[in-house]
Amino acid sequence: MLLRRLKFLAWLVALLVIVFGGSYLFAPQWLMQANFKREAMAAHLETHSVQAGDTRWVYYEGGDGPTIVLLHGFSADKEVWLEVAKLLTPHFHLIIPDLPGWGESSRDAGASYNIDAQAVRLDAFVQTLRLQRFVLVGHSMGGAIAGVYASEHPEHVAELALVDAFGLKTAESDFSRAAMAGKNPFVYDDRAGFERATSLAFEKPLDLPGRFVDVLVKRNQRDHDFIERTFNELREPAQYLSVQNRLGQLTMPVLGLWCHDDKIVGLSALDSLRNGLAAASAISTSTINGCNHMPMIEKPEQTAQILTGFTLSH
Repeated sequence: MLLRRLKFLAWLVALLVIVFGGSYLFAPQWLMQANFKREAMAAHLETHSVQAGDTRWVYYEGGDGPTIVLLHGFSADKEVWLEVAKLLTPHFHLIIPDLPGWGESSRDAGASYNIDAQAVRLDAFVQTLRLQRFVLVGHSMGGAIAGVYASEHPEHVAELALVDAFGLKTAESDFSRAAMAGKNPFVYDDRAGFERATSLAFEKPLDLPGRFVDVLVKRNQRDHDFIERTFNELREPAQYLSVQNRLGQLTMPVLGLWCHDDKIVGLSALDSLRNGLAAASAISTSTINGCNHMPMIEKPEQTAQILTGFTLSH
């Protein structure tokens, strides 16, 4: 009897090795999606979708308490918030969408996806979900969208948190010089290109299995035209100063949260934010050491702690 059980367990282990090994080699995207589902379940998030305006929005929702809406950045998706979400859902009701054109949300090939157009789409999403007052958090490009939306719809935004946000005046940097010259580091065709792109955004190299990197490379190749077109739209002054030009209209409490060594949106943007908020009812700023442009991934505990403190303080 014992021998039969041991043989059965051996066969079961061998089968699992074959299944997972085969999936990793021939369908790594399935394993990536399974891992995202596992992380979403751990964060008590469920996936939903809704048609709002011209977009079929796909989003995570879960948790209890005051509502926080979390917006991701350029060439990213809702999954970047999963580690932070796990720490926030015990205290807050979270809504984390794929922004229109990105992730699983729909894309219109002929439409603009600049900051202003996305802010209009965000309003349609808010109206469709019948959200009233909420905390709006935006990272990078999502920060610019959040800032523009908050300036135009203060009745909905109880508090605004800008995380390494695009749309503010910054000191010139290697990244900004390259971007203004039309060099887009966020399009790539191989693992080396992926490593170059992520080295701009992360303090330390990402430790991802090679076949997972291949999935991300293939996705980037598929989206080359969209990434290039949107990147070029964001190079216009009305876009890269979209929040700067509206700082005086922000009346709610505002948090600026930055990685100290951000290579993409430098720390000088935090000074621009602080100096331009003439009408905000409260101003908070925080910096995190040991990260570059992605604090929600590189420092999720500190990011969640700062967002929690800001939200509860007002």
